[in-house]
Amino acid sequence: MTVGATDAEVGQRRLVRFDGVERAAHWVSAALFTILIVTAIPLYFGSLFGMRLPRFGVEQLHLWTGLALPVPFAVAVLAPWGRSLRRDIRRVNGWTRAEVAWLWSWGRPKFDADKFNPAQKLNTIVVGASSVVLLVTGVLLKWFSLVPVSWRTGATLVHDVFAWLLVVVIIGHIVMALTHREALSSMIRGGVSESWATRHAPRWLAEHERSDPPSVA
Repeated sequence: MTVGATDAEVGQRRLVRFDGVERAAHWVSAALFTILIVTAIPLYFGSLFGMRLPRFGVEQLHLWTGLALPVPFAVAVLAPWGRSLRRDIRRVNGWTRAEVAWLWSWGRPKFDADKFNPAQKLNTIVVGASSVVLLVTGVLLKWFSLVPVSWRTGATLVHDVFAWLLVVVIIGHIVMALTHREALSSMIRGGVSESWATRHAPRWLAEHERSDPPSVA
């Protein structure tokens, strides 16, 4: 039985929402983000619950994890097996007027949602853009001798601001995932029930039914 599924959804046809490549890229990236956040705490505050940690080792782990962060995503997108992920990136970057209106009104107007609702699209864009900013500013902070002092000062401020922004967004993402159990299950097992798609992603369901053949989990 799928986690969070209702009795009416048990035994239904299950549709593929995320393939194995997308799920692997997501969870590897999530693990790297976790390491970055955990190692950032002692670097930012100087100690972790009063426990002194070897700063150089933590700093190196934070640095190389940050440099490795784009790797799983790049491999998944650029490789021949990343067709589904590339298609989802196009979905995230494509906005309709109804989606913009939904976002600006905090979800009040009803409309036929695509595979991702506007909040999910915005979350993906913010995480992606923040990751790029943190990568660039992190490189400037590490190899600061290559740039003017003013650049390093600005990079420090920008890095801190975007790091806190990303932590808040990730916490919100986790909370939403835990309160939408079948959506979370689709990132673990790959599929969603047909009734879930009818309620939450009718436009994607219609597109899915037109595919030849439809992807069934």
